[in-house]
Amino acid sequence: MSVIVIQFVTLDGIVSDPDGSAGTPAGGWAFRHGPETVAGDKFRLGSILDDGVMLLGRGTWQLFSRLWPGRDDPFSARMNAVPKLVASRTLTDTSAWANSRLIDGDLAGAVKSEPRDVVVTGSPGVVHALMAEDLIDEYRLLTFPTLLGSGDRLFPAGGPPVHLKCLSAEPAGAAVLSRYVRERR
Repeated sequence: MSVIVIQFVTLDGIVSDPDGSAGTPAGGWAFRHGPETVAGDKFRLGSILDDGVMLLGRGTWQLFSRLWPGRDDPFSARMNAVPKLVASRTLTDTSAWANSRLIDGDLAGAVKSEPRDVVVTGSPGVVHALMAEDLIDEYRLLTFPTLLGSGDRLFPAGGPPVHLKCLSAEPAGAAVLSRYVRERR
C-alpha cells in the first residue's frame, strides 16, 4: 500500500483555490491555463483508480460531489466508481457521490489499515495531517507557472526536513507534472 498525494500547485507552493470555487481574490489560477491542462488523467493514476481508494477532506469531497456525478466520459466514470474515503468531523451524509464513506475514527489509523493504494486529492488539511504522521510515499504535482505569494502551502513553513527523489517531470499543457517519492532511510 502506498499513499500518493496529487495536487495542483503554483510555482511558489500554493494549493489554495485552484479552480476559483472558494472565491478567493487569486482563485482559479489553474483553470486560467485552459481545460487541456487540467482535464483527464493528468496525474497518470491509471490502474490506481481501478484498484485503489481516494481520500478526500470534507471541502474537496463536497466540491467534487457536485461536479463528478453528472459527468460520463471515461475518466469521470473511473472517478465516480473508485471507492472514496471522506475525512470530516462535520459531514454526516455522503450519498451525493457514489462509493463514498466517512472515515470512522482516526485518519492516520484508517490510512494505516487500508490495504489498497490511497490517493489523496486536494484536501490540504488531510495532506498536512498525513505529513505529520510520516505516511506519504509519493507526491504527484501539477505545477503551474503562477506565483501567488500567499495562500495555503503544500509544504508549510517550519515542518521537518523531508528528502524526496524525483522520478519524472514532463510538460502537461501549460503546467509540469512531476513525481517525487520519499527517500526512506
